[in-house]
Amino acid sequence: MSRGGRVWAALITVYVIWGSTYLGIYYAGRTIPPLFAASTRFIASGTIMAMVVFARGGTLRVSRRAVLSCVLIGCLLPGANSILFFAERNVPTGLASLIIASVPLWVAALRLTQERLPWQVLAGVGMGFAGVGVLAQPSGGAKWWGIALCVLSAVMWATGSFLSSRLEMPRDPFAATSLEMLAGGFVMLPMGLLTVHSFSPSASSIAGWVYLVLFGSVVGYTAYVWLLANAPLGLVSTYAYVNPVVAITLGVIFLDEQLTWRLLFGAGIVVAAVATVVRKEPGTAPPPDEGVICEPLEAEVVRPDWHARELPARRVAER
Repeated sequence: MSRGGRVWAALITVYVIWGSTYLGIYYAGRTIPPLFAASTRFIASGTIMAMVVFARGGTLRVSRRAVLSCVLIGCLLPGANSILFFAERNVPTGLASLIIASVPLWVAALRLTQERLPWQVLAGVGMGFAGVGVLAQPSGGAKWWGIALCVLSAVMWATGSFLSSRLEMPRDPFAATSLEMLAGGFVMLPMGLLTVHSFSPSASSIAGWVYLVLFGSVVGYTAYVWLLANAPLGLVSTYAYVNPVVAITLGVIFLDEQLTWRLLFGAGIVVAAVATVVRKEPGTAPPPDEGVICEPLEAEVVRPDWHARELPARRVAER
């Protein structure tokens, strides 16, 4: 397969897998207590990711400061994901995915506290928050507290993404992700165990949980990191506004979720705004002939512009 073919195969993999994780969360959370499902998911995923690190000849030995950073980011990113397990009991998966798609807007808003941004980004942020306001009106079976949880989840993800680019982190993104997932999982596990009473998960919940562990976290992230090293960053970042389309489509097909005019109108605004903000970043990942191949995948694989630093931080924990 040509390099271009491999790039598009990996990109479609990210589109489909990360867009379908909202469906996986819905099924996993139906009969498995949310905190227990989320904590065990990230412990399992983090363990598998650690095995990937060792198989690549890497190590989880990092500085104490990097470990503390991973614990903090692990509480924010996997913690944000665990909130979705609660939210999707009261919010359609398509609506949840659209609100989560606003994460780049929140990141941009946080960056305004420290630097000036292009006017196009500011316009995109303002337009995007207007779209979130449209979506935040309860409709289609959504409850206001479920919508509020989705917004809280998006803010937590944005905060974790913002901080991860400013804290000392492990150089190997696989190691960083493994430590973040393990930290978040073990922090949530005691509370998750307290919520387990009569444990009898259905086959669909078990399948959803396994899908999140193996595909949402491991396969999806591996494809994503490979893309960061082998494709233009602007192309890779398209997942941010394609994933909600995939999630909405799957929700309609498998869960019989309804498409309302309010949802479609808000979706159009949010997707257009996220596309504006994400695609304004100036850098691209260096091509393989400049010394970057699909094996090393160090944190320096992408250029240190603002979006290149924010994207890796969101990678798995939000999926």
